[in-house]
Amino acid sequence: MTRTQAAARPPITLAENEADILADLAFGIRERQPEVSRLLLEEIDRAHICPAADVPADVVAMGSTVEFIVRGTGERRTIRLVYPGDADIAEGRLSILTPVGAGLIGLRVGQTIGWPDRSGEERLLAIESVSRSRSAQPARAS
Repeated sequence: MTRTQAAARPPITLAENEADILADLAFGIRERQPEVSRLLLEEIDRAHICPAADVPADVVAMGSTVEFIVRGTGERRTIRLVYPGDADIAEGRLSILTPVGAGLIGLRVGQTIGWPDRSGEERLLAIESVSRSRSAQPARAS
């Protein structure tokens, strides 16, 4: 993905505490998953970072349940975006350290992003809905 494509990505919002955790995770996988690490760090770098209390409810945050459509194929997926230790694709829990997980973070309902899948093929992902349970709200800094 070129810088030009990255510049055309929609604006995203991240809670400051999540941005710090995600950056640590991305740096931790640089050797094993360099592409996912790079993509996630690019997203963090371009995000509007704000206190957790200021993250709108329709923004994909960690723990969010997200329904999205893959444009072009019509595939509709509903996943919960989680940290790697909680991932279980059979249960619909997608790790942030996957290409799609890194692409979803910070998006809002109605936004679309061109994003590579595991095979490197770019897909157009459109966010249909976002919900967060009380326990899945962005953690607040103390």
